[in-house]
Amino acid sequence: MPRIPKLSSVGIARYTRALSALAFPMSRNPDVIIIGGGASGLMCALSAGYRGLAVQVLEMGPKVGLKILVSGGGRCNFTNLRVDPKCHFLSDNAHFCISALKRFTPEDFIALVEGAGIAYHEKTLGQLFCDHSAKEIVAMLLGHCEAAGVQIALRQKVTGIFPQEAGGFQVETEKGAFQAPQVVLASGGLSMPKIASDLAFRFTRQQGMAQVAPRAALVPLTWRAEDRARFDALSGISVDAMVSAGDAHFRENLLFTHRGLSGPAVLQASSFWREGEAVKINLLPDYEALAWLRDGQQRFPRQQLSTLLKSALPARLVEVLVMADFSDAQLANVSGETLGRLAERLGAWCVYPHGTEGYRTAEVTLGGLATSEVSSKTFELKRLPGLYAIGEALDVTGWLGGYNFQWAWASGWCCAQHLRHPS
Repeated sequence: MPRIPKLSSVGIARYTRALSALAFPMSRNPDVIIIGGGASGLMCALSAGYRGLAVQVLEMGPKVGLKILVSGGGRCNFTNLRVDPKCHFLSDNAHFCISALKRFTPEDFIALVEGAGIAYHEKTLGQLFCDHSAKEIVAMLLGHCEAAGVQIALRQKVTGIFPQEAGGFQVETEKGAFQAPQVVLASGGLSMPKIASDLAFRFTRQQGMAQVAPRAALVPLTWRAEDRARFDALSGISVDAMVSAGDAHFRENLLFTHRGLSGPAVLQASSFWREGEAVKINLLPDYEALAWLRDGQQRFPRQQLSTLLKSALPARLVEVLVMADFSDAQLANVSGETLGRLAERLGAWCVYPHGTEGYRTAEVTLGGLATSEVSSKTFELKRLPGLYAIGEALDVTGWLGGYNFQWAWASGWCCAQHLRHPS
C-alpha cells in the first residue's frame, strides 16, 4: 500500500475539515459503491482504490468515521496486540473470522499508523490508543482515500438498493441515484443509532437472507427497581473485580452508576449475559474470600469487621453492600457461619440485572447477517453476486479492547482484494 506523508498539524487540520464537507467529488457510475464511511467502509474504499477501482463512498452522516472519533474517549483504541480469532470473537460460526484476521493483522494496521507518524501507546491488555486524538486515525484514512482516488459523498441516506436485470445495482439516496456493478454494505449495526444505520439488516432481511437475532453488546447493565433503590448511593464507585456471565470471566474495572453496572469488566460480560441470568461478581479477585477473612480474624481479633473490609474495598461500598446485612463486631466475635456468608457476598455476589441500556449506549451489535450467507474469503453474498457485506453488519462481534476495529480493518481490506475490475 502506498505511503502517505506523515501527518503534520496542518495536514491533520486539513483532513479534519474534510470530515464536515464534500471534500471529494462524486461519481454516479463507479466500479464499486461502498455504503458507509466508517472503519470498515473507509478501509475497503482506500484498499480498492489502490487496486485501481473507481470507488464511491456514500455516508449518511455529516462526517465519516464518527464511531472512530468517539471511541476510546476520543483517542481511538484502534487495535489490540493480542488478537486471537479463536478466542476474542463471538459468532454462530466461530471459524468465519479466522481467515480475514490472519490475512490482515494488527501489525498491518500498525504499519499504517506508524507510516502516518501517529504516536500511540499500549494502555492495558494489548490495547493500542492514539497518544493525542482519534482524529488522526480518520485523517490518515482520508489521506489514503485521497491518494487512492476515492470519492466520498456525505449526507447520502440510502433509501433502497435494487439489483438490475442486466447486472449490477442501483443505489437510491434521498439526493439521487447511483449505479455500480458492485456494492459493499459497510453501514454498521444497530449500536449507537444516531450515527449508524440498520440498512444492511433491513435489506438482507428483505432478500430473505438468514440473520442471527441482533442484541446490544458491550453495553452497561441496568438494576432491577429494588436494587436501584438500594444501590443508587454507590454511583461513581469503581473497583477492580472479576465479573462472570455464563462461562465467561473478565477481570477489569467495575463501575457503579445510577442506572446499574458499567466499566470494562461489565461491558465484556454483557456480550455473554442473557435475560433472567445472574452476573457473578468477585470483589476480592486477588484473594480467596473466606481464607482472607479468616486470616484477618486470626491476625486482628480486636479489629472491627468493617475496618477489615474497608482495608480492601471503598468505605461506601462496604457500608451499602455489606454492613447493611451484617452486624459490625470485633472479628473475634464473628462466627464461622457469618464469615462463610460474608465470603459469598464478597467473592460471588450474584446480581440479576433488569436488562441493558440498549443500543443507545452499546458499543457494538451482537448477531447480524448470518455468516452462512457470506464468503469468508471474499465477503460476497452468496445469493446476490456483486453485493458484499463487511464489519458490524455481519454476525461477528469482538471483545472490548480494539478487537472490533481490527475486524473492521480486516474485513474491509480482504473484501477490497476481491472486488472485480470492470471487464
